[in-house]
Amino acid sequence: MTVAILVTLLFLAAANGANDVSKGVSTLAGAGVTAYRTAVAWGAVTTLFGALLSIEVGRSMGKLFSNGIVDGAPTAAFALAVLVGATSWVAFASLARLPVSTTQAIIGALVGAGLVLAPTSVQWSGVLQRFVLPLLLSIVVAYGISAALAIGVQLIRRRRAAGNPEIVTVGVSPIGGGGASAKERQAGQSTDGAGGQANRARLITVLHWVSSGATGCARGLNDTPKIAAVGGFALLPAGFSATSVSLMVATAMAVGSLFGIRVARTLGERVVRMSHTEGFTANATTACLVGAGAVLALPMSTTQVSTGAIVGSAGGQLSRISGRTLRDFAIAWTATPVCAGLVAAVVLGFAA
Repeated sequence: MTVAILVTLLFLAAANGANDVSKGVSTLAGAGVTAYRTAVAWGAVTTLFGALLSIEVGRSMGKLFSNGIVDGAPTAAFALAVLVGATSWVAFASLARLPVSTTQAIIGALVGAGLVLAPTSVQWSGVLQRFVLPLLLSIVVAYGISAALAIGVQLIRRRRAAGNPEIVTVGVSPIGGGGASAKERQAGQSTDGAGGQANRARLITVLHWVSSGATGCARGLNDTPKIAAVGGFALLPAGFSATSVSLMVATAMAVGSLFGIRVARTLGERVVRMSHTEGFTANATTACLVGAGAVLALPMSTTQVSTGAIVGSAGGQLSRISGRTLRDFAIAWTATPVCAGLVAAVVLGFAA
């Protein structure tokens, strides 16, 4: 049983990496800054850094997932059921190119297995107040912050354009549509100065890379304690230390991140065509919220925060957003806790 739990835990961490690495790097590739393979590699490195950092910083989050949902003494079979429930759904979503929430999958699996373990053991009030509300509010806050930043940038551009109509800022046009043409950019360079344009382009490029890395780090910091906590139900009594479990989860998460190109393309291209600046603001918003949530032990879904920030990056230009893609995301997010919970309940029912 211990071996099965360990293997399933590593599969969950790897599936998390494959699905969630896109949340920080999709804007890099979607805005044309770099290729998807390079962006994903950058996400894997920064995720590993955040995951290792979580060993010291993320203890509160780990405790929350260890005893904040199910009140009772979980068995080894319970741990395996939760891992199988969460892993099966996250792996399926990754293959289907759907960005889903590992946090939601773990919560759903914990509740599903908890109902089989002991129906009265599920702390429903705690689930609502300490898990569901932070998840929902984080989406709204992410959208609001990102939209405010986007509108602020748009106002600055309009004022600059009013002062000198011939100036066109390089590095902020959406790649693949909706932006300035090459001739317009050349005209802007001739009036605003090639040197100034190049410096602005380099600056926004650096900021975009940094914000993307910060998002990857925050994601590793946020998700590692949750996954390790579920495995810890059975692995800690079997002689593993909390640090060794976290190290294994961090490594598997980083390796799995290298296979996250499929989901990254979905977020980078199908939600909204982002400009350089929009990608930076979306990542900065995601990194700040998810990082703060990890430190304060407020469960947040990097998937949902990132999606909210990417949608908000369009500002008031709602016509640029793909409603069909967001509908697919909403369906997948709704199905996540239900499907993970059902699988966990079935597995524990057979194992009991």
